[in-house]
Order: sequence, then C-alpha cells, then structure tokens
Amino acid sequence: MRCHLLILSLLSPAVLAAQSSAKREAPNAVMVQFGRFADLFGSRLVAAFDSIPAARFEYRPTPSQQTVGYIAQHLEAANYSLCERLGDTKHSRTAKDSLADTLKARWPKDTLVARLETSLRFCTTALERLGELTSPARASTLLAFETDLAEHYSQIAVYMRLLGMVPPSALRSKGRTAITLPASALPQFVGVYDFTDGLELEVTVLDGALSIRSMPDGSVVRLWPESTWDFFINEVDAQVTFTRDSGGAVTGLVLHQYGRLRSARKVR
Repeated sequence: MRCHLLILSLLSPAVLAAQSSAKREAPNAVMVQFGRFADLFGSRLVAAFDSIPAARFEYRPTPSQQTVGYIAQHLEAANYSLCERLGDTKHSRTAKDSLADTLKARWPKDTLVARLETSLRFCTTALERLGELTSPARASTLLAFETDLAEHYSQIAVYMRLLGMVPPSALRSKGRTAITLPASALPQFVGVYDFTDGLELEVTVLDGALSIRSMPDGSVVRLWPESTWDFFINEVDAQVTFTRDSGGAVTGLVLHQYGRLRSARKVR
C-alpha cells in the first residue's frame, strides 16, 4: 500500500482539522486519518506475514480456526471487495481469483504476501481518488475495511505469540545514532514541503537544530541527523530523507513511516 496519506503520529486529528485553507478543511483531515490508520495496520500485517516462516503457514491454534495462509488470502480478497466500493476502480480478476479459498490458502508464502501487498496498494489508490468523505455508505465501507485490517492483525498477532514470535507492533524501534552537522549545512533544508493531498510541512532551524511541523498549527519536533541528508524523529518511529537535484539543491523530502515512503516537494 504505497503511502497515501502517511502522516507523523504527532499530527493529531484536531491539528489537521484546523488547517486553514479550503483544501485543508475537515473532510480532508478525516481522510488523512483513514489513510494513516490503513497504512499502520496494512504495514503491520505485511510485516507479520513476512516474518512467519513459510513452514508455519498451515498453523492454526485449533482445528476450527483459520490457518495463517487462509487469513492471508482472505485479506487479499476482502481488500479488493471493500475498496472497489469506494469508487469506479475495479480489480482485474484472473482464473486464480476464482479458486477455492482452501486452495489459495496453500499457495507459497511469497505468493500470499505479494498478493496481499498488491491488494493494499489497490486500496491506497482507491483512497487517493475518494476525495471528500460525504457519503454515509462510503464511510461505512471505510470503517469495514479498516476494522477488518485491525481485527485480522490482532488475530495474526495472537498466532505469532503462540508460535513464540513477537508481533511487529511489539518490536522495539531500531536504535538510531545522531551525528553532528555544521550549522552551515542546515539552512538548505529550511522551507515548506507540499504533499499531493494538500498537507504541508514546514522545516525550520530552531536553537541551532533542524525542526519540522505541520502547517499552520502543528507541534514542532526536532529532526536528528543520521547523515547529511537523513534525519529521524525521537518522538515517533519516523524518518525524513531530503532529496536534491543534480546541482545539489534540495528539492523535496521523503517521509518514512509504517514501512511506507511518501514524497513531498519543496515549494518555498
């Protein structure tokens, strides 16, 4: 699910709803939260299935429960079924899609994980094209989609515990070490960065360090340098990489969070 609406956890719904321009009023802020939630649980599900050994994809705690492989194929089908209802985009089905669920559940692990990721990207596209959320029916579909992701993540997390594994949401964040950049290296990053959905982030220098916030009223957080172009945030598991053109001028940034990448261009 390639990173529609990927937002720093520090950007709360209240902050986003307060965005002042027409393109940043409450409906857009609502979709930001739906997208963020889908990214969070979608990425956790992919990470969970990817970490479970292929030999355990036929595991189920009791005979009456679903196997790991069955859950993976079910999620793929459910994602397409629900996200098709959000607009006119339809999934192009093949003969494999018509196979019995019990047969698809026994596909190789790599196949199941890849197909799950593809279905999540389909849903990302559907969310991107949805625009303002004004239809109760579509709101209900969105809730069903995201509840399904969360419920099945909870299910697979329990399976992982029973297998003696740690679910992705319980893993410790990767330890990161900050370096020191000269003060002269920081002004090039200062500016406003625009995402395609209208969200803007402002990068400034405060007290000799680089900081970032959502505009206009987001909380300011510090960006800690890992390299000349790569920075991380202590408060949440998120990283920022600045992009540049062939001449070395900063042109944008890439936000890394929930295993997703989201690009913003520098507009001023």
